Amino acid sequence: MAVFTPLSETQVVEFLARFDAGSLKHLQGVASGTENTTYFVTTDQRDCVLTLFEQGDHEELPFFVDLLDYLADHRLPVPGPVHDRQGVALQSLAGKPALLFPRLPGTSPTAPDLDQCRSLGYTLGHMHAVSRYFDGHRPNPRDLHWLVAMHHRVLVYLSPGDQALMADEVDAYQSYFGDAPDLPRGALHGDLFRDNTLFEGNRLGGIIDFYNGCTGDLLFDLAIVINDWASDANGYLDKARHDAILAAYQTKRPLTDAERDAWPIMLRMTALRYWLSRLLVIYVDPPAHDLTPHDPQRFRTILQAHLDHGALPLPVRSPA
Repeated sequence: MAVFTPLSETQVVEFLARFDAGSLKHLQGVASGTENTTYFVTTDQRDCVLTLFEQGDHEELPFFVDLLDYLADHRLPVPGPVHDRQGVALQSLAGKPALLFPRLPGTSPTAPDLDQCRSLGYTLGHMHAVSRYFDGHRPNPRDLHWLVAMHHRVLVYLSPGDQALMADEVDAYQSYFGDAPDLPRGALHGDLFRDNTLFEGNRLGGIIDFYNGCTGDLLFDLAIVINDWASDANGYLDKARHDAILAAYQTKRPLTDAERDAWPIMLRMTALRYWLSRLLVIYVDPPAHDLTPHDPQRFRTILQAHLDHGALPLPVRSPA
């Protein structure tokens, strides 16, 4: 979220006239973020977020709209887009696709406590339990096929040791998942880091930024969460946070035997997914705007910790 396309108050007033969302009282650009233009919009009726889409395949935007509508209908704390008087959510503003969202309450945790971890796990389990029946489809853009195709593009920039590590890991994933049974699939968030959640105290007020949303293995989504939420500065898993998330998750969607078997290698694969994607941003495909890329070393560290120490035992059910 950032401001790459400036908007005047007049433009936003005219835009709001399409909706039953009230009259503009305050407009504030949001400086943080990497891809899209974002404004906080305050009307005399509600607080909203206005997003203009600067990058990506705009033909995929209906998938995100339908997914957010579906999850909101199932009472998930997501920003279901505001629809205009004709029932249309996806709009155009300043020559860019635009969506208006309710502004959800809370702030993103930097060091989530155990209650916040449980809340996140419970909500993600609920989301995955219902997302299995969402009929939209978008292939996972960062799955194993992507890893196989893209890791060659960064090898020249790595030390010989890291080249071997990355190539060996990709070979291991191909070998494992080539023979493994199919895992439960559904709609994923695809990027559920701490900064894509909003908490009021220990209450999860919102899950935001679904623009990596896709269809794929539900375990892939869960592994992304554990790597970010439960890893310490050395990449090691914190047992208390790990168990709080996974036990709460399984009260809504217990893991299958195949998922439990695949869990250690899925943690490694999703760690490599972010190590690789961040390397690509630095060396191959820098952002269009003057923004500081994320540090790839964080996920190289997490991957190495998984290799050195393995996965923690999976809890079966929520703690009492």
